[in-house]
Amino acid sequence: MNKLSKLSQCLLAAALAVGGLAAQAQEKVTVQLKWVPQAQFAGYYVAAAKGYYKAEGLDVTIKPGGPDISPVQVIAGNNADVIVNWMPDALAAREAGVPLVNIAQVFNRSGLMLTCKKASGVTTPKDLKGKTLGVWYGGNEYPFLNWMGKLGYKPDTDIKVLKQGFNVDPLLQNQAACVSTMVYNEYWQIIDAGVKESDLVTFFYEDQGVASLEDGLYVLESKLKDPAFVARMGKFLKATFKGWNDAVKNPEEAAKIVVSNDMSGSATLAVQKRQMENVAKLITTANGPKMGYLEPAAYERTVKVLMSGGSAPVIKKDPGNAAMSHAVWDAATKK
Repeated sequence: MNKLSKLSQCLLAAALAVGGLAAQAQEKVTVQLKWVPQAQFAGYYVAAAKGYYKAEGLDVTIKPGGPDISPVQVIAGNNADVIVNWMPDALAAREAGVPLVNIAQVFNRSGLMLTCKKASGVTTPKDLKGKTLGVWYGGNEYPFLNWMGKLGYKPDTDIKVLKQGFNVDPLLQNQAACVSTMVYNEYWQIIDAGVKESDLVTFFYEDQGVASLEDGLYVLESKLKDPAFVARMGKFLKATFKGWNDAVKNPEEAAKIVVSNDMSGSATLAVQKRQMENVAKLITTANGPKMGYLEPAAYERTVKVLMSGGSAPVIKKDPGNAAMSHAVWDAATKK
């Protein structure tokens, strides 16, 4: 063996060693989504597909959700580092003993609304009295119950609440005057089923003054005491924000990436592109310095909404600033 071949072997061994160390250095992060793969979560899939997580030295596992998956239970069982959840459910879980803390707020507007057929006689919120209304449960009922409390309507007395599956069948089959919908998803399922937009009336929770924050990122409070965890999650947020900014700029590219991650094969490019275009309207901070920043005023408004549910408030105690932290966001956005 000549000196040159020995040198080549040494260089190869050194390169393999460096590569091994680099692979070993990849820090693992598991994120639990609130629902199945769709454009509602495009930013995470885009960040993974375009290598943004890898560039930050992260090995990220994105776990899809579903009707039988509770993100709160997943993180409580230490099967995820961070979860995507709505603030009503997160704060209710915190009060029940799972100390969740919001570290970022990707959606800064609510996409939740009640969609009604005009033929049912509903044109204003006052017309909801005496009607059957479809409502999602599993933590999604809290904004609705607060709204009804604000209107002075008691469930099963002034209104009939129908526990709605994650579809719009009760409205299509005339079992309910109104159903819960998201502006980027179920509302369009109604349109796709052949109902004209002119035959519908919608009530955005945002417009009714009872909107609560949706699709925030939450971790367990104890984890924030670990500087290494904060640093790792800061990298996760930095890459995630890049993914979301790309998704907002290019809905079609984001839709293609989402469809490629749907193992069920039910997601279609046209539907996911439309969904992404509507999701983008809920991220008014995209491409700006405040991307993912939880505004204290929005947090306080949500807490106030959740505590003002009359005899059945969502939470009974104000968590103060204990349920939110900018530490990870600061780590993600520092120059």
